Amino acid sequence: MVARTTAAAQRDVPVAISRSFGTQLPWGSLALFVPVAFALRIMMFGKPAFQSDEQFYLLVAQRMAQGALPYIDIWDRKPWGLFAIYRAAFALPFDPVLGYQLLGLICSVLTALVIERIAHLIAPQRAARMAGLVYLLWQPVFNVALGQSPVFYNLPVATAALIVMEAHARAHDASLPRRGMKAMLLLGLAMQIKYSVVFEGAAFGLMLLIRGRLDGWSGRQVALIGITWISVALAPTGVAWAGYALAGHGEAFAHANFTSILGRTTDLPEAFARLAKECVALIPFAFALLLAPFRLPQVRGIRPAVLPCLRIWALASLGGFLVFGTWYDHYLGPVLVPLCALSAPALARNDKGERWYGNLLSALGVIGAIIVPALQVREKGSAAQFTAATHDIARELRGRCLYVFEGDSALYRTTNACIPTRFAYPSHLNAMNEAKALGINPADEVRRIMASRPGVVVISLSGRPNRANDETRAIVMKALHRNYRAYAEVTLGTRRFGLWKLK
Repeated sequence: MVARTTAAAQRDVPVAISRSFGTQLPWGSLALFVPVAFALRIMMFGKPAFQSDEQFYLLVAQRMAQGALPYIDIWDRKPWGLFAIYRAAFALPFDPVLGYQLLGLICSVLTALVIERIAHLIAPQRAARMAGLVYLLWQPVFNVALGQSPVFYNLPVATAALIVMEAHARAHDASLPRRGMKAMLLLGLAMQIKYSVVFEGAAFGLMLLIRGRLDGWSGRQVALIGITWISVALAPTGVAWAGYALAGHGEAFAHANFTSILGRTTDLPEAFARLAKECVALIPFAFALLLAPFRLPQVRGIRPAVLPCLRIWALASLGGFLVFGTWYDHYLGPVLVPLCALSAPALARNDKGERWYGNLLSALGVIGAIIVPALQVREKGSAAQFTAATHDIARELRGRCLYVFEGDSALYRTTNACIPTRFAYPSHLNAMNEAKALGINPADEVRRIMASRPGVVVISLSGRPNRANDETRAIVMKALHRNYRAYAEVTLGTRRFGLWKLK
């Protein structure tokens, strides 16, 4: 039921996108965006462990294909819709790693086209096209180019934003309630990919209600239409929750999706270090958005009056980034969309003394789009290295489960091994920040796992990115020294892992 309802709703997304461009697609922009997007991602394609989140989502998709139920058989706090996207990619008739990565590329290009359309509201066409290109350039800089959730939900959010901007610019439009429902449905679908969309959704809803109030809506009309829009936005999540409740898992769904995040803690020194680096990286956008408008002559698009709405959208997306306090680089993915649209006026400059704002933004985007993925590939390793590690593990499993205490969850997928716990994402049990967020005692869970005697256990030999849960690691090491022996070391990029098998 959940799958049928969500799939039906998703059919509205390409319809809304095509209508936003009129009857003709911008073939010139496609001819630019597609090869650029492909070239920027070519060094990343096919790497099964390029990003820890993406490899886990693909693992969930594999186990869904085998009958597993997210949150019950394999746990995470991401919305069901994100796993549905990966499940669709897994069903494609070729390498599922390439499947989700190509799906991400398609969504990125479509999002760039919508950004172009939004940017044309406040800038000339050529600059609007450059704004879409800048989005594609800066995605790899923040590790949001392949399959992180913003790659997918930025498309319905940007399409909803276009609907909202155009609706807000039209006074006394009798179709405003219907336009608002379309925007809220798109935002509701986006929330089933990442719940942080709620901040942008609230901003869009308020913009539309203000438009209605300015058009003379009564307080009663504002309240009724506002409640209707909220209901539409919450409908996809409500359908997913209802499906789990009917299966007797409503409480598990609520904990994973809504309350578990409250138990997660943050390593503040690391978080502030990440935020500082991200602020530095965003300086070219600050020049284009905050400095250029006060130093350069104004340029105009087809609906310049929407500029304040665009700025409110940017602030809402920035608030959604800041509020959670972890500030991982890919969390800036949704912020890129309004920032790129707002950068269009700076990208419109032709005079020699004015072009540097746009040139700096584009040039640093190109440099970052090359350097950041190259460093990631160096750290994470090649597909050949991963294949070798898979072989080293698979030959010693002997029908028993694999336990990746530290390492890449993709090893479960490539070995097709059984998983001795529903907490298959390694950081859920090996990191302190998740210790109070799982609804169980991590130490007890790890004791149970090791008592089940997995055939092979994977342990890091080269340090960890997160603050370790020393208690769970001590439990694993004690069991390894008692019942296992180290039989191999594998290297994945700059990382080294020890493989232990039963004595």
